Amino acid sequence: MTTGQVKNLCETTRTKLKEAIAKMELFLNHYSMPQLLTESDPAMEEFYRGYLSDMRHLLVFCEVAYEKLGGSLRRPNFNEEFAERTLYDVYHNCVNGFYYPQNECYSEDGRYAYTGQDAIRFRKKPSREARNLTIELSKIFEELREDLTYYETDYMTQRRMQGERV
Repeated sequence: MTTGQVKNLCETTRTKLKEAIAKMELFLNHYSMPQLLTESDPAMEEFYRGYLSDMRHLLVFCEVAYEKLGGSLRRPNFNEEFAERTLYDVYHNCVNGFYYPQNECYSEDGRYAYTGQDAIRFRKKPSREARNLTIELSKIFEELREDLTYYETDYMTQRRMQGERV
C-alpha cells in the first residue's frame, strides 16, 4: 500500500468511526436500564446489562482509535508505520469488538450476510432502540471490515516476514 493509500484509508476510517461514535453516544446518553427494561424480567435485565457494557467498551475503543487516527493525520510528516498500526488496532479492537461482543447479546449469522437481510441475531428480543442502534452500527462496521481486511492477518504476517518485532 502506498503512503497516499494509507492516508486515505485513515481519513475514511476516521469518518466512519466518528459516525459510529455519534450513534453510540446518543444512545448511551439517552437510554439506561430503567428505560430499556419494560418488564421485571431477570433474563432481560442480564441481557441489557451485558449489552450496555459491550456498547460502552466499544465506544471507548472507537474513541481511542479516532483520536489516534486524527493525531496521525495532523502530523507534519505522515508516519505510515504508526498509521498502519492504528488501522490494525481499529480492525482488531473496534471491528472485532462489534462483531464479537464479550457478553454475546448478539452475533452475526453469516447465512444472512449476502441475502440483503440483517445478519445480526439477538440472544433476546431487544427494544426497538437497541435493535436499531445495533443494525445501524453493523452497516458501519461491515464497511470498516471490508476496508480493513488487509489488517486482519496480512499486515502482521508482512511485519513478521520483515523481521520486525510486533
